[in-house]
Amino acid sequence: MRVPISWLREFVDIPLDVTHEQIHAALVKVGFEEEDVHDFDLSGPILVGQVLEFTSEPQSNGKTINWCQVDVGEAEPRGIVCGAHNFAVGDKVVVSLPGAVLPGPFPIAARKTYGHVSDGMMASARELGMGDEHEGILLLKSLGLDPVVGAEAVPLLGLDDFAVEVNVTPDRGYAFSIRGIAREYSHSTGATFRDPALASSPVAGTGFSVTVDDVAPIRGRIGASVFTTRVVRGIDASRPTPPWMIARLGLAGIRSISLTVDITNYVMLELGQPTHAYDLDKLSGGIIVRRAAAGETLTTLDDKVRTLAAEDLLITDGSGAIGLAGVMGGASTEIDTTSTNVLVESANFDPTSIARTARRHKLPSEASRRFERGVDPAIAQVAAARVVELLVELGAGTADELGSVLDTSVAPTPIELADGYIEGLIGVQFSPDEITTSLVDIGCAVDATTGGHSVTPPTWRPDLTDRATLAEEVARIVGYDRIPSVLPVAPPGRGLTREQRLRRSASASLASAGLTEVLAYPFLSQASNDLFGSPLTGAVPAVALANAIDSEAALLRTSLLPGLISVARRNLSRGLTDLAVFEVGTVFLPESGRTYGVDTLPAGNELPSAELLEKLRGSIPAQPWHVAALFVGDAVAKQPGQSSIQRGLSDAISAAQHLAAVLASPLTVTTGAHKAMHPGRTAELRSGDRVVGYAGELLPSLAAELDLPRVVAVLELDLDALIELGAVEIAPTPIVSFPAATQDLTLVVPEAVRAGELLALLVEGAGDLLENVSLVDDYRGTGIADGSKSLTFALRFRATDRTLTAAEATEAKSAAVALAASRMGAVLRE
Repeated sequence: MRVPISWLREFVDIPLDVTHEQIHAALVKVGFEEEDVHDFDLSGPILVGQVLEFTSEPQSNGKTINWCQVDVGEAEPRGIVCGAHNFAVGDKVVVSLPGAVLPGPFPIAARKTYGHVSDGMMASARELGMGDEHEGILLLKSLGLDPVVGAEAVPLLGLDDFAVEVNVTPDRGYAFSIRGIAREYSHSTGATFRDPALASSPVAGTGFSVTVDDVAPIRGRIGASVFTTRVVRGIDASRPTPPWMIARLGLAGIRSISLTVDITNYVMLELGQPTHAYDLDKLSGGIIVRRAAAGETLTTLDDKVRTLAAEDLLITDGSGAIGLAGVMGGASTEIDTTSTNVLVESANFDPTSIARTARRHKLPSEASRRFERGVDPAIAQVAAARVVELLVELGAGTADELGSVLDTSVAPTPIELADGYIEGLIGVQFSPDEITTSLVDIGCAVDATTGGHSVTPPTWRPDLTDRATLAEEVARIVGYDRIPSVLPVAPPGRGLTREQRLRRSASASLASAGLTEVLAYPFLSQASNDLFGSPLTGAVPAVALANAIDSEAALLRTSLLPGLISVARRNLSRGLTDLAVFEVGTVFLPESGRTYGVDTLPAGNELPSAELLEKLRGSIPAQPWHVAALFVGDAVAKQPGQSSIQRGLSDAISAAQHLAAVLASPLTVTTGAHKAMHPGRTAELRSGDRVVGYAGELLPSLAAELDLPRVVAVLELDLDALIELGAVEIAPTPIVSFPAATQDLTLVVPEAVRAGELLALLVEGAGDLLENVSLVDDYRGTGIADGSKSLTFALRFRATDRTLTAAEATEAKSAAVALAASRMGAVLRE
């Protein structure tokens, strides 16, 4: 919010010599953030001049310049070269003399040009920072001014003002006005506040038909709770906007358009109530406020045809839609240079509805910014009266009795504030007088009750909804410096839980192995969740966000892999072709057909009851921790004497086995299937009988669709499951000094038998003497019956207390073969 100081001074006492630093400091004290300072950046001699004579001189370049003699109140006129042609002898203009500096900065000096020494410059509105007009020099008569020649032009045009800019938080919409900022400056400094809402006397117009037809309101709230109209007739369309108003609007960040439109913007900035002016002669009948029909269109003031949604709230007349309520008016009833009869609208719209419409159409406006933060419903009639007052005063119009008043707004609900509550919440002792005075100063009505007070918030403070917000206001008004800075003492505890320690160990181990940890967005599309959320084909249940940042990614993730793929695509697009990344995070796994969420939450700082806590816990889906990794590019770069080694499935499986070892969790790798992975390059990862994840290479067609290399290896594991199934205490493996006995084993099994399952049986059958077993060969061909395969394993046996004999090793191997034969029909190959 930009606040011109001359305007602010009308409603609160401010010293004449105040600086922008002092204004900012005062507003920061009551909770605003300092942003910037704005002025017209003018200095030096800038005077009122009068054109005495001029000669037009055509130039060889085709341009015609005017050699002018201009009186600036000095003994002799100034000779000035001017390329504009919109003036005549006798016109009074703004002259920048040598030594002046215009915005840019643009220093003015006497210089020779077109055969003359131009001793100054006649300025346009744009060169003075008053607007975008640059078709000619600024004629003071166009602003209704006839000043003395030689007078200072800067104060005459209101260009000696400056504005401070502060950031207004979303919950303090009342501060999007000079009225609100003046009130806050008064709270900070104790200066006398004069409410501009009391300066205008509302007059209720009658006879103009207004209907709010919102029989099926969005989220149970009527689109328009207040709708006031007034009529002004006979406005002089040729009247200019006075320079003081142009200057204030400019400092506030709004360009001057026309007198009528400028007045509506001026009142919006002054009171915080957006108003709109319709050309009364272009209206067809009365006004109906309704929701849009599907597919309905509207041409807005920016000349764009917009296709409307059923949620959009419209202003309509007999011809159809004439405006997007609270956002932007329609072109069909626009005020133009011929408009003399005006209908003034001042309404209060549902904040949520306006916010959604503005975002849906990507059409933020000064009006929508205020409505979506909450506008004082009690100010609508005052704002309409203020617009009428200015149109009569500045536009020579006549106030008409025609108009309307519709008001269904609900008065604020009183809040019970118990004695001692604020001190208990804030941790600071406030006197009863400080509490009452603070609440009264911000506009509340305070009535004493048994054991406390009943506090009714003002209509302009919809953010005051409970006693916690009242406590915050008392702390803010009395001063945050009263709150001591005390570092909290951590309560005694036992440190991290087992699960927390193991999750950290998992991250640290992958990082130590050379992978890079990343954090990806947890929001995905339905297609991504369906593809990676389950190994089976079909839709995957997912939790939808109520107010998604991106409508294309409106679901909470059921898998970490889509996020890692997005990270890989971004890095590959920037030339980083060799990647090994991982993420440890939660996924969200709802039950199919179940609705999640609760209707009510505890207010402010109130602790939830045991029943509500149980309901809250049941209102969220399961959120297990997963770990996922992605590998692409080369593990070893090509170099002299060494060919490159590409990352692939083996890297993903090795990472999974590494994690299982770190967590002391059993892990079996078997052939698997996943709809997003290559059918012949996918591993199912099991811990006992439980599937805990998958590792594999993405389908080549999917990799191509995602603009990824052909080989992309991925891994995802249920980290909670691995931790749950792992050893309760992870003990270090002792180094055994006794020698190992190694033997090979070749078994013939049906092709359907998974090598990983057979390996698990060998481990089980061999017993404790088996230290390690690995698959070294998979043969199918000559000498092997059709439908069978030959699998060769390398076994290593070792005892911790003695040197094994060959017989002991053979006995353990035979036990393993026997178990494999009984359960899988394995036959020892000769």
